[in-house]
Amino acid sequence: MTKPKIAAAPSIRRLPSYLHIIKQLQREGDDYISGTVIAQELNLEPIQVRKDVALTGITGKPKKGYPISALITAIERFLCWNSIKDAVLVGAGNLGTALIGHREFQIHGLNIVAAFDRNPQKYGTAIHGVTVLPADTMEIQIRSFGVKIAILTVPSPSAQETADVLVRAGIEGIWNFTNVKLKVPDNVVVQKEDLSSGYAMLCVAMNVVREGRNG
Repeated sequence: MTKPKIAAAPSIRRLPSYLHIIKQLQREGDDYISGTVIAQELNLEPIQVRKDVALTGITGKPKKGYPISALITAIERFLCWNSIKDAVLVGAGNLGTALIGHREFQIHGLNIVAAFDRNPQKYGTAIHGVTVLPADTMEIQIRSFGVKIAILTVPSPSAQETADVLVRAGIEGIWNFTNVKLKVPDNVVVQKEDLSSGYAMLCVAMNVVREGRNG
């Protein structure tokens, strides 16, 4: 069985940025927003914004745009952010700690119920209200929690071994912040976040702007 590819992946990645802008205008008291306004804020083409938004099933009104409340609901439903999803985090180091404390996750329904780490000094401590548990209890604890999502922030040498335990524990989705390409069964989804790629894009973009200024 081959894992299905998500054809709309670039659009899905843009929708959270749209949502941020839309909610900002809602707080300012606006009732409608046009695709052109969103496009201007993000330096995109309006046609691209309209295509992205169309994935959610909502349609705008001529000369008025999209009703903001309905648009927020449509985007959050499409992104599956309209329901609570429990998760565990594995690797309670600096990155793991930062992710646990990221308030936006809670706003979008991601509820981290526990963290796991191999450092005995962290056992029983709390990070932003989330208790750290021994890594060697991970499989049985995850089964008792009944969670299906894991956030992986362990050192790279431990990534595959940890992923194997997560799969045995019944995890169906792994948010992978390591630089390892994990090998998992076809019924398990892995979303890899490559922080180095983001940094590379920043550096190259700055260099392009610098050369353009000096050229």
